[in-house]
Amino acid sequence: MKGVILAGGTGSRLFPLTKITNKHLLPVYDKPMIFYPLECLVRAGIQDILIVTGGRHAGDFLKLLGNGREFGLKHINYTYQEGEGGIAEALSLAEYFAAGERICVVLGDNLIEKSIGRAVRDFEQQPSGAKILLKKVPDPERFGVPVFERDRIVRIEEKPQVPKSPYAVTGIYFYDSQVFEIIKTLEPSERGELEITDVNNWYIARGEMTWHELEGWWTDAGTFNSLLKASNLVAKTGANNP
Repeated sequence: MKGVILAGGTGSRLFPLTKITNKHLLPVYDKPMIFYPLECLVRAGIQDILIVTGGRHAGDFLKLLGNGREFGLKHINYTYQEGEGGIAEALSLAEYFAAGERICVVLGDNLIEKSIGRAVRDFEQQPSGAKILLKKVPDPERFGVPVFERDRIVRIEEKPQVPKSPYAVTGIYFYDSQVFEIIKTLEPSERGELEITDVNNWYIARGEMTWHELEGWWTDAGTFNSLLKASNLVAKTGANNP
């Protein structure tokens, strides 16, 4: 399985900090933010990794990460997203890199406490389709929210005013090679972006989506409040622990 980290976008919610650097290079406690998704993949046994970045500071990733030797890697792949076309559009840039293999996708501003190794192994045994990782949160209306019938997800609602479950869809996804053909069929949302929720609902509609609940804490770091929260959580408990 290959790994894809999506680390593009302008980081407008973190202006003025992101006027001078990419959001994913900002510090979270004692490391740059991008270190955490990289460590998440490496500790789950994924060694072949692509970073999708963008904006005026994309070259800084190469200066910081190099070929990945610090993480025990022989090589890191990079590609560039022009503009802000959404998560699904950013993922589409990984088609050549994936080369028909399954992928684990991590949003570059997502941090977790525990390893995703079990979810990786489960998806490797899954015949086809996709897997998403969920986490119970106090404010699911901020995220994509799964709607359940018993223990089966029947759809995902994006930022619903009245959430139908206490779970958030975290920014960690597993896909088979169908995902790139699915993305090619998508129409832009009202935001003008290709939405990853539409990709996930495609798999759900065909009965090819499974899910796994994350152990430990999870947070994004895309706002000032969540960036502070992420730093405090890492300082207190660490991240990507076994």
